[in-house]
Amino acid sequence: MAALRSFLFALMFYPGTLFYVLSVILVSPFGSRPVQRQVHAWSAYHHWLVRHVLGIRIVWDGAIPDGAYLIAVKHSSMMEAVDTLHFARSPVVVMKRELTVIPLFGWVTLRYGVIGVDRNAGSAALREMMAQAKAAVAGGRPVIIFPEGTRVPFDAAPPLKPGFAGLYRALGLPVVPVAHDVGKLWHKGFVKQSGAVHFKVGEVIPPGLKRAEIEARVHAAINALIP
Repeated sequence: MAALRSFLFALMFYPGTLFYVLSVILVSPFGSRPVQRQVHAWSAYHHWLVRHVLGIRIVWDGAIPDGAYLIAVKHSSMMEAVDTLHFARSPVVVMKRELTVIPLFGWVTLRYGVIGVDRNAGSAALREMMAQAKAAVAGGRPVIIFPEGTRVPFDAAPPLKPGFAGLYRALGLPVVPVAHDVGKLWHKGFVKQSGAVHFKVGEVIPPGLKRAEIEARVHAAINALIP
């Protein structure tokens, strides 16, 4: 049953994604608001498929506040990467640069507003990330980052990548940490299991902390649901 659900999800999600990509291209001459609406509709479509096709129910503990925050999210799967657009208001998402050069889809991500990071570019990538993030914050949008840098198994808690502390220091924003246990049902494989997943919004962490403290607090908060 899980394999069948996963097949149906793929059969509906990827053609649906192409539809929304094309719709963004069509509305892009009319400004950023129509683009954002279509991207958010795509995220809502994904959310509906997760709930009704894959049979994954999402349980929230806490709520993400509105406003300019740096939202640090545990990263286990594609699910939370897409769903962040659904549970935060018009966020700018820090993502690997490879996704921004995918034909059509990459153009849409840049038109919506993402920060593409070249993991192999070292300090140059960090400087570019800072500049793009500052521009996003100037527009009042939150910034979402996956501070582990890549998808990790549910029970793994690797150190945070250095880009997180640099972004935290440069932006001077409070941090909203988000833990979840999506990885127990969905990681990198094709088959996704059904069941309940939990998202836990941690205590808002103030700006201005030293690197060791902010990394320790965020690391603990985003891994709060690991048994």
